[in-house]
Amino acid sequence: MAEYDKVGERIRKVRESRKITTADLAERAGLNPDLVAGLENNEMPPSLAPLIKIARVLGVRLGTFLDDVDSLGPVISRADSPVKAVRFAGSTGAVSGELDFYSLAHNKAGRHMEPFVIDIHGSSSKEIKPSSHEGEEFIYVLQGMVEIFYGKETYLLEAGDSIYLDSIVDHHVHSKNGEAKILAVVYTPY
Repeated sequence: MAEYDKVGERIRKVRESRKITTADLAERAGLNPDLVAGLENNEMPPSLAPLIKIARVLGVRLGTFLDDVDSLGPVISRADSPVKAVRFAGSTGAVSGELDFYSLAHNKAGRHMEPFVIDIHGSSSKEIKPSSHEGEEFIYVLQGMVEIFYGKETYLLEAGDSIYLDSIVDHHVHSKNGEAKILAVVYTPY
């Protein structure tokens, strides 16, 4: 079972516990019903923006779909104890590369921030579709070169560069030349 298979199962469980149909969830989240059904049925790796919208409608934090266990105290991620990656599609409805998300706080209860190390695999700028969601993002480039479409602007960031942006503005993060690695902290109010 792919790691994103668990994401679909978790979405379905929360949705059913709220007694919401797939169509109602899609409508409230402003998403295509086929996309929501496809995510729940594990037919595609999810992308981050729809997951954030679904989490908001269901009244849960984004991490609910990404982890199993919650801890009330501080959470430490050790370099010698890597966490499993969750693979996300690079953009909504387009194959523009894939992203492997490594949660750095996968078992922290009640968090509003989602810190990740993300491996960005090669992308093709032909298929990129920016997306938006509520909240804010901080991105720090660890390796490679990253191109960020933000509104009508384009930013190139290299290792050591960072950007803090409002996620409500259409945006897309992808590697510019091959592989890249970033530290991203996503804040989503709920």
